Amino acid sequence: MDMAKFKGVFSALLTPYTADGKINGGSVKKIVDMNLSKGINGFYVGGSTGEGMLLTVEERKELFKYAAESNAGMGTMIAHVGTINTDHAIEMAKYAQDCGYDAISAVAPFYYGFSYEAIKGYYNDIANSVDIPMIIYNFPNASGFKFDKERAEDMFQNKKFIGIKHTTSDLFALQQFKTMKCDPIVYNGFDEMLVAGLSMGADGGIGSTYNFMPEKYVDMFRLFNEGNIKAAQKIQYEANEIITLLIKYGVFAMEKALLEEMGIEMNGCRKPFTALSDEGKKVCKKIVKTL
Repeated sequence: MDMAKFKGVFSALLTPYTADGKINGGSVKKIVDMNLSKGINGFYVGGSTGEGMLLTVEERKELFKYAAESNAGMGTMIAHVGTINTDHAIEMAKYAQDCGYDAISAVAPFYYGFSYEAIKGYYNDIANSVDIPMIIYNFPNASGFKFDKERAEDMFQNKKFIGIKHTTSDLFALQQFKTMKCDPIVYNGFDEMLVAGLSMGADGGIGSTYNFMPEKYVDMFRLFNEGNIKAAQKIQYEANEIITLLIKYGVFAMEKALLEEMGIEMNGCRKPFTALSDEGKKVCKKIVKTL
């Protein structure tokens, strides 16, 4: 397997809607085209940023299809199929494979406080249902379950597992994953600390703000790997100024409004997310002028 294709910066694809709330295939293509033109290495589809848990299984499959067709083999594609129902996750994994995705990913099952053995079984059931590899989505704030090196070493005895999307500020844990015998691909998950994650050994990043300012993360990754850490930090600080505003008004709503300002129809987020305030919309107009 060509592991190099899994390294780099990947946009966690936002899910655009039509005015009547359906998946907007035309806007998916516009986001994908824009990101690819600016050097993004691929896409992580149907995850937290994509409001995956607010979509039906059929909608998630529709999103996979639109994104894969738009990508047209140009970037590496990872489909997030995680959900609390193993059978639904397997159904989506098989569909993603049929669409030509390079890998699947899944967050740990949540809500019921599942045991490690149950979570391990869930991951193995999904991974073994397809021929493409699996990337674990380590997001303890959302799933309530935290992967550590010991558990990852155990999980990665199944050769289907090739990587971890590490969405937590615990950079020591990220570094420990990179000391595993199998040498997994590890992605930094928090946009505001990509340079920090890279410094601890991350192979790249997956993030939501990559959707509307991909060039910043492409440049950060390139500069870091060239050894120009100061220049990479400067861009990280610029991105973080924008991220601070997004957090104030609502991250996903702001990201979608920014893309609307850039001419891509998005139509907000699914309830129970709230609509962006008028003040937030004004701030979006100011941000776009700086990009």
